[in-house]
Amino acid sequence: MPSPSIVRVLSKRTVAPPPRPRERIPLTCWDAAMLSSNYIQKGLLFHKPASSALQVVDHLATALGDALLHYYPVAGRFATEQHRDERTGAVVGCSVHVDCDGQGVEVLHAVAEGVTMADVAPPDADVPRDLLAQFFPLTDALNYGGREQPLFAVQATDLADGVFIGFAYNHALSDGTAFWDFVNYWASLARARLGLAPAPSMPKPSFERWSPDGGVAGPAVLPCADVSELIERATPLRLRERMLHFSADSLAALKERARDELLAAGDAAGAAALTRFQALSSLLWRCITRARRLAPEKETACRAAINNRARLRPQLPQEYFGNTIYAIGTEPARAGDLLARGHGWAAAAVGRAVAAHTDAAIRARVAEWTTKPMVYTHRFFDTTGTMIGSSPRFDMYGCDFGWGRPLAARSGRANKFDGKTSLYPGREGGGSIDAELTLMPENMVALEQDDEFWAGVTPDAPVPTPHKKSM
Repeated sequence: MPSPSIVRVLSKRTVAPPPRPRERIPLTCWDAAMLSSNYIQKGLLFHKPASSALQVVDHLATALGDALLHYYPVAGRFATEQHRDERTGAVVGCSVHVDCDGQGVEVLHAVAEGVTMADVAPPDADVPRDLLAQFFPLTDALNYGGREQPLFAVQATDLADGVFIGFAYNHALSDGTAFWDFVNYWASLARARLGLAPAPSMPKPSFERWSPDGGVAGPAVLPCADVSELIERATPLRLRERMLHFSADSLAALKERARDELLAAGDAAGAAALTRFQALSSLLWRCITRARRLAPEKETACRAAINNRARLRPQLPQEYFGNTIYAIGTEPARAGDLLARGHGWAAAAVGRAVAAHTDAAIRARVAEWTTKPMVYTHRFFDTTGTMIGSSPRFDMYGCDFGWGRPLAARSGRANKFDGKTSLYPGREGGGSIDAELTLMPENMVALEQDDEFWAGVTPDAPVPTPHKKSM
């Protein structure tokens, strides 16, 4: 593989939205809890466009400026405010808000000489972490850094036969649902500018933050004199990553296997409620636990990020532009019991955790956080559990900027640890899923010898041969 040190940034520019009245948007509990986490780093691999790279970067920047007209908070910065005791004047806490004053986002143009698409997305092999890390701006940035750094930056990197577009997006601004809505709208504007599609309908992102009582949301106040007191930077870990493909047929077989086991155990209700997500989560949880060689009495749990929008009553609109996610988890299970009870039992355990995430449960967690505010740090991720993030529902492969759909989706090093899996839609669609799995090297070696796991994985196909397509 070519050396990952040859990625060079050629240019950098700031793109701002059209002028508009200055606005403040408070960070609520869901947003403020993300301040110590990394930026979202997601990227898309494309064939090389027929036009020159400079024209492509201009094209992306112009369409991005148009998108920021409606998604203007993305071009803002964070600002902090101290809260004081009315009687004594002592500082009792700090809050953060989005200062929407058109400060702008960054667009970078880079080149990776000699690097091919096959180097970036090799089939049935480790993800090239060191190489991919250089395709993303704001490397290692924490969300609280959004006071000085842009809340969004994009880097277009020219490859020998393609282009990689890497996004860095502040996770305290919004969750992945809102992020991908923004990127897809930007892409639709880019296609329309080339006459390849009609102008998209005007988006209606909702910037009004949710509050439990249905009134105007106030800022989440953190218990500190300065938010920096709560920020922790995780120590870099030695990790391996694999991008694993699960076809629709493979997922159906995993679900059917879990169903048969539950019916044989007399759990008709659990069998009837099964989903493909539960079946895949079961496979990951059990096989990762086996690869870690945990002591039989050691407890483990499977956790997953879940969207609150449709679970709240009344529901939040899909267009809600902010964070509204929680990590749900199964009841802890002893490692020996998890492996002995089988695939169906683990799938049903995941299903129970999902079903329990109701409006009442969400509101109880909000109330608990309000009583004792905190931010997520690396210490919240245990070394015996598994964590599933992102979503195959995100329309990553709909992001056509005018020269064809993406060929692959990848991510940077941000927010990764042993046992973390991010789910993506499969490239061929049809309900397929790609799972980006991160493990310590010794655990990945053990997983690679797990016959049960690999029986469920579909062999991946190489990136399609490049073809010319004019803009």
